[in-house]
Amino acid sequence: MPDITSEKKVFDAHSEICGCGGHHNEHETVGVGHNRSLGRLSFALIGGFFTLNSYILEWVQPDQIFTAEISAIVGAVILALPIFIVAFKDLAKGKVYMNELVALAVLAALAGSDFRTAGIICFFLLIAIIIESRTASGAQRSIEELIKLTPRSARKIIEGQETDVDVLSLLIGDIIRIRPGENFPVDGTIAKGTSTVNQASITGESLPVDKDMGDDVFAGTQNLTGVIDINVTKVGKDTTLGKVKDMILAAETSKPPIVKVIDRYAGYYTPTILMIAGLTWWFSGGDMRNVISVLVASCPCALVLGAPSAVIAALAAAARLGILIKNVSYLELASKVRAVIFDKTGTLTEGTLSVARLSPAPGIEPADLLQVAASLESHSNHPTAIALQNLANDAQVSLTESDRFGEVHGKGVEALLNGKKAIIGRAEWLKSQNIDLASLEIPDENTGGAMSIVYVALDGKALGWIGFRDTVRQNAAETITLLRAAGVKHCSMVTGDRKSVADLVSKELGIENVRSECLPDDKVAYVKEVKRSYTVAVVGDGINDAPALAAGDLGIAMGAIGSDIAINSASIALMTNDLRRIPLLIVLSKQSGKIINQNLLIGFVFIVGGISLSVFGMLPPIIAAVLHTVSTTIVLFNSARLVRIGEELTLPEASNVASGH
Repeated sequence: MPDITSEKKVFDAHSEICGCGGHHNEHETVGVGHNRSLGRLSFALIGGFFTLNSYILEWVQPDQIFTAEISAIVGAVILALPIFIVAFKDLAKGKVYMNELVALAVLAALAGSDFRTAGIICFFLLIAIIIESRTASGAQRSIEELIKLTPRSARKIIEGQETDVDVLSLLIGDIIRIRPGENFPVDGTIAKGTSTVNQASITGESLPVDKDMGDDVFAGTQNLTGVIDINVTKVGKDTTLGKVKDMILAAETSKPPIVKVIDRYAGYYTPTILMIAGLTWWFSGGDMRNVISVLVASCPCALVLGAPSAVIAALAAAARLGILIKNVSYLELASKVRAVIFDKTGTLTEGTLSVARLSPAPGIEPADLLQVAASLESHSNHPTAIALQNLANDAQVSLTESDRFGEVHGKGVEALLNGKKAIIGRAEWLKSQNIDLASLEIPDENTGGAMSIVYVALDGKALGWIGFRDTVRQNAAETITLLRAAGVKHCSMVTGDRKSVADLVSKELGIENVRSECLPDDKVAYVKEVKRSYTVAVVGDGINDAPALAAGDLGIAMGAIGSDIAINSASIALMTNDLRRIPLLIVLSKQSGKIINQNLLIGFVFIVGGISLSVFGMLPPIIAAVLHTVSTTIVLFNSARLVRIGEELTLPEASNVASGH
């Protein structure tokens, strides 16, 4: 739901960064900025028509100078009105921004009866302002797009009947119905039905996700296929989308260091320019055209917008990819990262067990071993049981119904299969049941130590053993390669797991630095040790890694969708589990730094060059206005290049969806 107050803070903050041309008070409500841009465009077109008409009248009817002058005056007044209004508002607040320089330039032209020059200057300045407000106000469009994702009404189920209600009236525990093609208005869990959901608005992933009863769904995501009823769990600002919106607001209201430096000296800028304008007037013998050129050329839109426009474009690119940055300073810090420390379980690995090996006894088929083990574990919720059931389903192995199921904590489970006693569990437990394991293959020292192994027996005879291992996350190895290409010199993994398990995962991923059997305090100590040599980013799941995430220079929480702990514990939250977002974040940070430096150089050259030429009478006021517009446009479109970073990740996903894969 719209949060007008918080949105206005963003736009007022942006106005203070760039005071040129009237940003102030233009965003009191959603869409007002767009309306103001249209209003300025109307002023520009109407005023521009009268100014152009004065030239036409002077050419067509050279003897009717008065008519041409009237047209020029009308055009100049219409074009100058928006600029004067903003300048007066600034003065009324006791603040002096760059708007006053523009207003003085226009006022000087009007006072000198140079109405056509005044009109043309205002026209080009208004065009620059329109381009700026439509290109640089990324915060407004980001929030507006998020608000559009949440419907304003919902179908609440009351006594089995659908009733249309306002989304704001929904309470936790209500049941609402969502049809195919509709967006979810709140967070909830599926109470009835199954569907496929597009979560790209939150995670940045184009591939849809299958949802079943009990699965979570999130506000702003889209229901694609089935009719489902959901139980409301979060509303308003507490939803995942609400938290995403708050993070965008927080990031875009924060300022990068370079902007803070500019703000610090902004108060000296206008008096300095006025002093230069006064000296120009004195040494040019009162030539007001030179003074007007100085005032117009000195308006530093390109310089002041150089950093904010690049930052907003970078934040937009990151948000599109499901990378949520809490503060702009973290974006800058990412470019300095030279060491990345990963937690293992749930970060580099899926955090769920899978069957790594079936080792049947002589004369026993692997399918028979799997059939007995999966049938025996069919009533258990243990991770090994789930892994066995998943493999049996994939292999289409039919299960046998078990009787007298019993689970012995820390040892294994037992039951009757077709009247025969079946056991699965640790070797020591089976040996205590007088089951001989001597005929079984001994697990290899290297791979066996990296697996969790259970033994299976039926009717007192050993059938074999099954090895389980945590699955390495897809793209994990590629991520390590990309990090090194991005300039990261030290990649390491910390885990509480056994050394044999950690060594196997690190070997598979190409990570040389490994710390195993770590307690939370050990992880923090290792992070501090690496920090002595490098700027460190710590990557974890955000649930049990909060101390380590806080200890790093940069904390990155994986898979933060729906997780309050993950969002709150880290500097940056990834709404997806695609590890490739991490090297992409570093690349985006470095590119945004380059773009900012380019923008500042462009702005500096145009301002210093324009003022220098104006002082010596080599730059007419109209050309100064044109150059101002050109410099602002160059800077904004240069920043916009950042928005496309990361398309190589989303485009293949989108093409897969389009082709039905």
